[in-house]
Amino acid sequence: MSILKDKKILLGVTAGIAAYKAAMLVRALVKKGAEVKVVMTPAAKDFVTPLTLSTLSKNPVHSTFYEKEDENELWNNHVDLGLWADYFVIAPATANTLSKMAYGKSDNLLLATYLSAKCPIYFAPAMDLDMYKHLSTAETFNKLTSFGNVMIPATSGELASGLVGQGRMAEPDDIVTFIENDILGKLPLKGKHILITAGPTYEAIDPVRFIGNHSTGRMGIEIAKTAANLGAQVTLVLGPSVLKVANSTIKVINVFDAASMFEAVQQVYATVDVAIASAAVADYRPKNKSEQKLKKKEGEMSIALERTTDILNWMGQQKDKQFLVGFALETQNEIENATSKLKRKNLDLIVLNSLNDKGAGFKNKTNKVTFINHKLETKAFDLKTKAEVAEDILKEIQELHDA
Repeated sequence: MSILKDKKILLGVTAGIAAYKAAMLVRALVKKGAEVKVVMTPAAKDFVTPLTLSTLSKNPVHSTFYEKEDENELWNNHVDLGLWADYFVIAPATANTLSKMAYGKSDNLLLATYLSAKCPIYFAPAMDLDMYKHLSTAETFNKLTSFGNVMIPATSGELASGLVGQGRMAEPDDIVTFIENDILGKLPLKGKHILITAGPTYEAIDPVRFIGNHSTGRMGIEIAKTAANLGAQVTLVLGPSVLKVANSTIKVINVFDAASMFEAVQQVYATVDVAIASAAVADYRPKNKSEQKLKKKEGEMSIALERTTDILNWMGQQKDKQFLVGFALETQNEIENATSKLKRKNLDLIVLNSLNDKGAGFKNKTNKVTFINHKLETKAFDLKTKAEVAEDILKEIQELHDA
């Protein structure tokens, strides 16, 4: 599975003879599962047609600030293009375009988009030997890399002029491999195995009815997605949930009740570096499950309950090298109750949220949390989306785990 799967990649094509390779580069990126959009300099259309790149990318190709052929002259927003991309790859990158990038020139859509982009930027130079070795070109390379842009070095070979030497744009497949390796090498959680429990558990009364709660599993799923995007090997033990996990790199173990969740956790816990217990596990289950649907009768009905296994407590007792994170959903005495749970369960960090805070807790796409670490230091956050909360949690884990 490529790290580029489901990523949004903007390909910038400039006016060099190597532009013909852009078609193969688009195809290679699409085969990796990326969504590709292309922006060209106007002169690049003399070397490769927008129709070719549009057909291969399955997206419109942009080369001007507005579509002159459209009777309404639709505006191509360079800011939106720059913000859309997860990665911006400029290949081929001519000496002319690279120089303008280095000094902030913005006389076409590609350059304006470059100046607006917030994502990592890769450039693959393509030019003749003397141009590649010129002192001004070396200065351009140094300036661009000092900005944080990543250079994909040109290779040696026969050039358009007939000279032999460095200046050939790297081959499309090699560009893709370079980008994959660069991304993987920079991911902060690469090599870490993270276990996440999420969602509710349903404790069966009979084949039809169960005891459950309102958890959707969204918080845990967002943590799993963020961890995977940061390079971690992720195992997600997920209780009954209508939500789907889109990231195919995440190993999902679907469970139904507390017993099956405990069994799944036991199987993997010894191998993980970090465990995040965000599941809302039922504390009790029916002592006797009926094998047949219970029929309605006159008067009251009582169901005897028994305790389920305290999975988080077991994880705390078995903890060796694992960094263990728990959650506390409280309605009163929030800090005191969460701190008590942190100590009792032998946690390294607890994430507290309160049902008294609007927008927090189950069913919402937002959450308002407070972190309490093993030193009893607290850190409170404003209301955020659960995706943003997931980022905060993993950032806190990295800071504490590496300290």
